[in-house]
Amino acid sequence: MNQERCAIGVIGMAVMGQNLALNIARKGFSTAVFNRTTAVTEKFHQERVQGEPVFPAKTMEEFVALLEPPRKVLLMVKAGEAVDAFIGKLILLLQKGDLLIDAGNSHFTDTDRRIAEAEKQGFLFLGTGVSGGEAGALHGPSIMPGGHERGYLLAGPILEQAAAQVDGGACCAYLGPRSAGHFVKMVHNGIEYAFMQALAEGYDLLHKVGGISTSRCADIFGEWNTRENLASYLTEITAAVLSHHDEDTGKPLVELILDQAEQKGTGKWTTQTALDLGVPTPLINQAVMARSLSSYSGKRKSLSSLYPTPLPVSNDSPDKDELIKDLEQALFLAQVCAFSEGFQLLESASGEFGYGLDLSTVARIWKGGCIIRSALLPHIEHAYSKLHPPLLLADPVLVPRIREALPPLRKVVALAAHHGVPVPCLGAALFSLDSWGAGILPTNLIQAQRDYFGAHTFRRRDKEGVFHEQWEKGDAQ
Repeated sequence: MNQERCAIGVIGMAVMGQNLALNIARKGFSTAVFNRTTAVTEKFHQERVQGEPVFPAKTMEEFVALLEPPRKVLLMVKAGEAVDAFIGKLILLLQKGDLLIDAGNSHFTDTDRRIAEAEKQGFLFLGTGVSGGEAGALHGPSIMPGGHERGYLLAGPILEQAAAQVDGGACCAYLGPRSAGHFVKMVHNGIEYAFMQALAEGYDLLHKVGGISTSRCADIFGEWNTRENLASYLTEITAAVLSHHDEDTGKPLVELILDQAEQKGTGKWTTQTALDLGVPTPLINQAVMARSLSSYSGKRKSLSSLYPTPLPVSNDSPDKDELIKDLEQALFLAQVCAFSEGFQLLESASGEFGYGLDLSTVARIWKGGCIIRSALLPHIEHAYSKLHPPLLLADPVLVPRIREALPPLRKVVALAAHHGVPVPCLGAALFSLDSWGAGILPTNLIQAQRDYFGAHTFRRRDKEGVFHEQWEKGDAQ
């Protein structure tokens, strides 16, 4: 094939990069590939390429020469210094008007910086979130591009073909200027953290309080995945994980895995950004904190002997069928609250950073391919396309379901507290719903305290204006 015929190039031949390159090539777009270690590229081409139009390059110069102008280069490398290093090399070889696509999990502020630098040198840039894991990259992920719209006009037809396909079209759409795409992906990951933690808490309660075996728990999650309340990719894989047995011991493998959940930082970024923007995200925050706390296994073991948790006893154990039923409702609410937090953060950031996000479009491109795809997303898409509620919790379609599920959530959180089982995300869901639904919060006392020691003033319910009180009359001289 003529060396000027490749529609796009992919740099980074770890599994995600390999799979995305194969996906694009299988959609009919000739694809150049490059990895810093040539042997990795060669092994990929020898072992995995089966007639697809994939063309390996040994050097950056050869890679760029394979691309059809205007060149489109997709970086699938580790976020941070590696992205900057490759960009630095590429701009010496590319021409003005060529497009760089960062498809890693870059922090949105890094994307803003890179886009500004690209503009100065005449290049186009897309900061693009990709969700779906290794399987999604191969068969169709959710793709979240943001940055130069002219860049999307160049690469959009390729990305849309590579993305998952659902009712309503491809799970890929131009989201907005600057770092809109990577911001949306960051929030996606925050929601992912919250729902994963909630599902883990549900398993913990079934296992420890209900006395239900891991194998039976797998069946329960499998049943939940057939119902609208909890049908989702994460529920599906939870059932698969719980049903998987270790070949050496015959035990459920999950029971042998160390209880330390690692994290790459996107959940933490979501929490930090939410705090900066003043958007309450208690479920996402608690999910991040739960992972952090889990890393202190040695300290947890030493403290467990000091603060033993109560164990369920036969005359105090809940009815298993009732527990399963209540947990389904509780986990549904955790999912609703996590999505509500995420979309509220997206809306706030859209105004603050000028993204102009269409929240209905965000929900649509999350319906397929991505890790948080869920039966709830069509409701969210509809809510933001038709009614645009002030919060997802106010969506008239969801309100009756939320009301129905709230009493079971209360029972589940109370049960967990009674038996000493930590449920930070389920507890945060209850806190969130009770707080949003409260006519009056005790923060009036906090504001009074602030005025007492710092003269920070306060507003009143019964009259207009800003007030300061001399709380200790004798000291006011």
